[in-house]
Amino acid sequence: MDLSNENVIHVKKNGIEYLQFKKLLEYEDDISHAYSLGIDRNFRTAKANKEKLDKDIYDKTIEDYKHLSKQIGLDYINIVKSNQAHTDEVKIVKSKIKKDEPDFNLEEYTKTDGLITNKRNIGLSTTNADCILLLFYDPIKKIIANTHSGWRGTLQRISVKTVEKMRKEYGSNPEDIICCICPSIRKCHFEVDKDVKDMFEEEFQDLGKENLENIIEEKIKDKKWNIDTVLINQIILEKVGLKKENIIDSKICSVCNKDLIHSYRAKKEGYGLNTALIYLK
Repeated sequence: MDLSNENVIHVKKNGIEYLQFKKLLEYEDDISHAYSLGIDRNFRTAKANKEKLDKDIYDKTIEDYKHLSKQIGLDYINIVKSNQAHTDEVKIVKSKIKKDEPDFNLEEYTKTDGLITNKRNIGLSTTNADCILLLFYDPIKKIIANTHSGWRGTLQRISVKTVEKMRKEYGSNPEDIICCICPSIRKCHFEVDKDVKDMFEEEFQDLGKENLENIIEEKIKDKKWNIDTVLINQIILEKVGLKKENIIDSKICSVCNKDLIHSYRAKKEGYGLNTALIYLK
């Protein structure tokens, strides 16, 4: 299976598969990135895996990070990973904390779902199993960000808060920022009950009736609703100043491609995690 399309390239190299965005490859002298593929790879670094139940899973995760990082020229020791909790918290990474291993499970990044840095050779990592991961790059100010936006994060507009923090902390102009949307669950499979549908309708009234009709689709027979969280992020990022042509969607559904991409909805118990990596060279 090849997931390449007009926006992404499916790379198969040295026994590893990953996606890269064509737009970000235009800046390969300054940055490198990857989104992992393959359900045999699992980027789960929970503290419990290391200390209690599944040390073998944790050890394999480290090896998977090593292999993927090597493909994009990054020393895996220089990875910083937030402890995601479906929040709207975005933090600045000013330096690596651990010197001889990746910055996993650190208190500094507890309940954090977005990371920003202007430091070189620090890899920012987020993980997903249906949620949206967003890779940001400001080629003028040389700033990168990596943000996890599940449906709760989307309701809290964490993508916009990432841009606002890039602007506040580093003087980024939203018109210069590129945002790439990694594979995630799409409208075709993101089915919700009325309580969640109501939350989206209430939060995004400012997007207008026409947009909401495109975002939320009622399945009258089942009394369920399908929601397009990718479209929401595209619209709210445009509203905060990003150019439409700088918001690049992978156009890949994690559930539709569950043989190559971890999906909570498809797998339920025992699901694995994909990672998105980005760093300034």
